[in-house]
Amino acid sequence: MNRKNVIILMIDGGRLDRALSSTVFNRLKNNSAFFSQSVTYGPHTIAAMHAVFSGTYGNRTGTDSYWSTFKFKKDKFKTLTEYLHDLEYYTLADVVNELVIPKQGFDKFLIHDELKDDLTSRHCNYLEEMSKMNSEGKNFFLYQQYSNIHTGIMNEVLKVYDNFSDEYFSNKEKNEQRYDKLFADAEIYLETILQHIKTLELDKNSLILIMSDHGISVGEKIGERAYGAFCYDYTLRTFTYFVYPEIKPIEIKQQVRTIDFMPTILDYLNIPLSEKFEKIDGESLLSLINGNSIEEKLAFSETGNPLKDNRPPENPNTKSIRSSKWKFIFNEYDGSKELYDLESDPSEESNLIGKNLEIENILWKEIQNYL
Repeated sequence: MNRKNVIILMIDGGRLDRALSSTVFNRLKNNSAFFSQSVTYGPHTIAAMHAVFSGTYGNRTGTDSYWSTFKFKKDKFKTLTEYLHDLEYYTLADVVNELVIPKQGFDKFLIHDELKDDLTSRHCNYLEEMSKMNSEGKNFFLYQQYSNIHTGIMNEVLKVYDNFSDEYFSNKEKNEQRYDKLFADAEIYLETILQHIKTLELDKNSLILIMSDHGISVGEKIGERAYGAFCYDYTLRTFTYFVYPEIKPIEIKQQVRTIDFMPTILDYLNIPLSEKFEKIDGESLLSLINGNSIEEKLAFSETGNPLKDNRPPENPNTKSIRSSKWKFIFNEYDGSKELYDLESDPSEESNLIGKNLEIENILWKEIQNYL
């Protein structure tokens, strides 16, 4: 088989602003298509990554919350893994738990111990395993989740504070420093993994996607100490780098959706979408990568705000629709609405509801398609 291998390196909880100021991540721009405005479907891993693997929003696949992994409609939506497995790719995933991505189609589905395992050496070993298999003529799909940012936040934030803790939100500098240390470790991991890929010469015959699933709060908005409660850009905007042998480096500032990644990979590999399954929401970005223009699509996101509860609700209650310029948020739990001009107010501080009725009405009409 002459098709390229596929490697996805997922940096769980990686913030876009840190990638933009990172020497390691900025070096990636020299040999990649860098999407600086990719928007996740869900600001938590389960919903986010099921959307990536299916190319479809969770309101259609059934996986739209922390609790809905097993509601994924696998008879109606074919995953990236299944497409590749059907073409005799060997498929392997290493993840933090069995809920975070769809399991179907994987030959080997491994779960690491986030508190004990050395992910750098572990993931280098899997690369070596794939390289040996590839040298014997077998294509592979390798998905590796770097979960240590999540682990640090879990231990130092989620287990210590709640979403309204004064101590947390009044110490943003401390929160920044905590996150920066975790992100620095992710940089070391990524640099080592990418060097190992190069040493094994897998960069010569693989499509590599480096991405984050969502960002993490450092105390921007009271009511969300980490992620999964709100639909603001510090968790919704992610970083995305596509790397493959013949790519011409390009930065794409146009808004794209993480649901577009799956059809992009299939398009690059010349794998047609199956007509036996429902039409996906995502669209290929290959034309953009090749320097052409395509119409920007609105990005839909949703999550379940736990409010004063200790656990998120079973169903989403906060939804947003976004363009490069505007963000509209509908908080279903109390019926409130928010509108932000992202160009003049990137931190989403000034709610413009009632001040721009034309845009408000257009986006309200759009978001009702997802209610």
